[in-house]
Amino acid sequence: MILHTFLALAAGFAVLVALMIGQSALVARLTPSWVNAPGGAEPMQPAYAFVSLGASFLAAAAGGYVTAWAATANPLIHVLVLAIVVLALAALSALQSRGKQPVWFQLAQVAVSPIGVLAGGLVRLRVLGIL
Repeated sequence: MILHTFLALAAGFAVLVALMIGQSALVARLTPSWVNAPGGAEPMQPAYAFVSLGASFLAAAAGGYVTAWAATANPLIHVLVLAIVVLALAALSALQSRGKQPVWFQLAQVAVSPIGVLAGGLVRLRVLGIL
């Protein structure tokens, strides 16, 4: 039971991380002018910010969906645990990037990922007929 719970959470988190890495690489490849050099003095491009937030939401939703799919018992509890983990990691990431990105973007990133996880999990519950 504990192993199954861990695997459900790990699967959802792995999907989320893989999609985020893929999105970052794709944006850097297709629109290099949007991606600023680390520590650069240029402000963040608005287009990059909105694409990044949207992709974060979709990646998190996919992770939440996979977690709810893999969790046969109590999928909502598993999704909530993943959302809390993602929230904690996003907050730590925002603290580490303090001063490198606009505050509004950091706060949005912290909020968007857990909301995306919950949305993806709720979609899975809807597919199952639970909601």
